[in-house]
Amino acid sequence: MASQIDICIRGAGIVGRSLALLLARERLRVRLVQAPASANKADVRAYSLNNAAKQLLQDLRCWPDAPAVTPVRAMKVFGDESGELNFLASEQGCDELNWMVDVPVLETLLTTAVGFQPLIEVADTPAAAPLTIVCEGRASQTRAELGVQFDVQHYPHHAVAARLHCELPHQGTAHQWFRFGATPGLHEPQAEILALLPLGGEGAQEVALVWSVHPERATQLAALDATAFAHELEQACGLCLGRMELSSERAVWPLQLARASRWIGHLPGTADQAFVLAGDAAHAMHPLAGQGLNVGLGDVTELVKIILEKEFWRPLNDMKLLRRYERARQADVLAMGHLTDGLQRLFAHPHPAVQLLRNRGMQGFDRLPPLKRWVTRHAMGLTH
Repeated sequence: MASQIDICIRGAGIVGRSLALLLARERLRVRLVQAPASANKADVRAYSLNNAAKQLLQDLRCWPDAPAVTPVRAMKVFGDESGELNFLASEQGCDELNWMVDVPVLETLLTTAVGFQPLIEVADTPAAAPLTIVCEGRASQTRAELGVQFDVQHYPHHAVAARLHCELPHQGTAHQWFRFGATPGLHEPQAEILALLPLGGEGAQEVALVWSVHPERATQLAALDATAFAHELEQACGLCLGRMELSSERAVWPLQLARASRWIGHLPGTADQAFVLAGDAAHAMHPLAGQGLNVGLGDVTELVKIILEKEFWRPLNDMKLLRRYERARQADVLAMGHLTDGLQRLFAHPHPAVQLLRNRGMQGFDRLPPLKRWVTRHAMGLTH
């Protein structure tokens, strides 16, 4: 490969690898900078991907096969009292609302595809290029070195994630509860968001858990033995899938709403090298809507589109060109961030009047098919 690099991508996660493959397919020379390998630890993550994300990955021939992909045909959302929402794929005239995708399998497929692309050079260190794209995640060191402010709002919640085997098959249904629960050591009940997401393919009995709880509650849950943890979860979800057995390690991390103050700029000390932020390096949001990776892959789609449609005389480091990407994506990300933040705040509010209002609102929303259809199709990535 020639030493000249067109684009340097810092960060070799799902967003970085997808971006590298799309750019190399357009005959651009890419250096993909990956972080040093970390200690082996079981990865319990599973992402909810919408139609737009599926189309992108299918286009790259990196869409996993079953059982690493599980179609979600229905979603049940419960309020802390009588509120309930039901979303059915059949109401949208399609077979699936979205798909739960096993992260390690997807990462392996993308890594293999990168290895077969001669225009992608995988390295441990960055190289000078007209355009650097930062996809290192929300703790991006490069973003900090560039002096870009990352405005962070910390939620009083940590996520507890795990995988479980259930007594009953999930039948392609995702469950989510917004509830208040007592936490030993705390005087007031605390808001919790509990999601059980189908895994293992159709007809399977595996689920991914994402449980958003007070940090002290998260510590308590992580310290329980496997049997006690499963029992705690069974009580929280009302045995909706029967008895449960923990089948993975538990992961715990703090939740936040965050957005970079700017997404483009020049590399310090240069006039001919620009940078762009994408994925979690540019934004982070509460996982309650399951849109994090969908938004990150939306960044990928838009950035590649901007580059491919640029005027022939504009270089890759042209600020007017890159500003088109920043403007296009900031609006979408801001809207999704406000939506997830608003829902989190609404269901975390302890006042009885607010509690009554939100549960009645859920019931009313469930009886408004046109509005429900519009919201559902937007989340599915079917906005046209």
